[in-house]
Amino acid sequence: MTNSALFLVVLITALFLVGAALIMARFLAPRSWNNLKGQPYESGIPTRGSSWMQFKVGYYLFAILYLVFDVETVLLFPWATIMKELGAQGLACVAFFLVILALGLAYAWKKGALIWK
Repeated sequence: MTNSALFLVVLITALFLVGAALIMARFLAPRSWNNLKGQPYESGIPTRGSSWMQFKVGYYLFAILYLVFDVETVLLFPWATIMKELGAQGLACVAFFLVILALGLAYAWKKGALIWK
């Protein structure tokens, strides 16, 4: 079996299983609706006032920076497993990747994105 045929089989199987799970959940899940289900919920205590509040953009920026460096770690694991096969060209590519990420970190640091106020 070729790689493309194997990919196609896995893709079709995944789509079938996801579709079957969604259909089964639609028909077998208990359904009931009341007004309490639409209410905001905070640790069992009814909320006072509006539940919609603005958060500082620093939280989002911090989360995005975390995701960027988390993805960096995920991308470095496969590289580390085949490092000997890649040789100097692979090392240069990963060094370039790390330099770009370091520049991004320096930019975020300079803008004050890492300061928790």
